[in-house]
Amino acid sequence: MGRIGIIGGSGLYKIEGLKEREKISLETPFGKPSDNFIIGELEGREIVFLPRHGIGHRIPPSEINYRANIYGMKKLGVERIISLTACGSLKENIKPLDFVVVDQFVDRTHQNRKTTFFDQIVVHIGFSQPVCRELFDLLYIAGKGVLSGQGINIHRGGTYINIEGPAFSTFAESNLYRKWGMDVIGMTNMAEAKLAREAEICYATLAAVTDFDCWHPHYDTITIEMVLNNLQRNIENAKRIISLLVKNIPEERTCLCKDALKDAIVTDKKLIPEEVKRNLEIIIGRYVK
Repeated sequence: MGRIGIIGGSGLYKIEGLKEREKISLETPFGKPSDNFIIGELEGREIVFLPRHGIGHRIPPSEINYRANIYGMKKLGVERIISLTACGSLKENIKPLDFVVVDQFVDRTHQNRKTTFFDQIVVHIGFSQPVCRELFDLLYIAGKGVLSGQGINIHRGGTYINIEGPAFSTFAESNLYRKWGMDVIGMTNMAEAKLAREAEICYATLAAVTDFDCWHPHYDTITIEMVLNNLQRNIENAKRIISLLVKNIPEERTCLCKDALKDAIVTDKKLIPEEVKRNLEIIIGRYVK
């Protein structure tokens, strides 16, 4: 039975109820991950937890080593990743304190983030559906179960536009994204989704809405204190959602994510350098000897 990975976003640096067994510092062919991986048990399942920005929120979005983070998860036997992220809303009906179980991404980053393991060979993964449908459904059901009666909505599906950061968007950009039909805005999750698919790891995003983006007429009345209060309430609910979700995840995977590389490796296998084979063995070893 594969482990379940949890990537913590803004403000989520630990999970109550996680029986911590060990902390692991990993080196990868792509450098160091954001922080130590915490291995433990939650609701009877083996969990691998990693704070995306490092403990103390010290790594900005553009400088996160996404490849090392996902590679580390793969090396530690993770088969599914639940990614938590704070975000802004681009829709009137998606309110602060709401959650969105994201099912699509649009990339607006521009500083050449490393979003593939395959920069020395040619591999074309399918990515039209960038999240695992099975994990997506289970995450939404868990969210409904936790939030029912609180007056907080969880939205089934939505498009996350990934901007570069660390600055927030301009008013013109915010309105442009709304015209494009985007739902929430953040700075991190697109790279994780791509790399998880390349690593044949199921991936789903739980987006916690802290505020409206700057398109909203009341944006100027939003204070940092209000956002941080919303973030804290989001985090507490997110922890409950994770605990309920973990209980309901089946042992076996039946989704397409587990075989994402089956027909995706284009480079002639005889021409793949030995160093690449060694570095990527945990990812491509099923297909390349």
